Amino acid sequence: MIIVPIKEGENIDKALKKLKRKFEKTGVVKELRERQKFTKPSILRRQEILKARYIQKLQEEQQA
Repeated sequence: MIIVPIKEGENIDKALKKLKRKFEKTGVVKELRERQKFTKPSILRRQEILKARYIQKLQEEQQA
């Protein structure tokens, strides 16, 4: 459960903004979207490999 402490006299809009930010950081919405559809394990593996290649390419560019 996400708890947002509110100070005395604090604006409601500011508190809602804090709540939304905390909600996004936990990744609940992302997980719900992923669970709506099934992705084959082979596709997940392929995505991980492509992501790893991309990160490695960025790191090599920084070193050069």
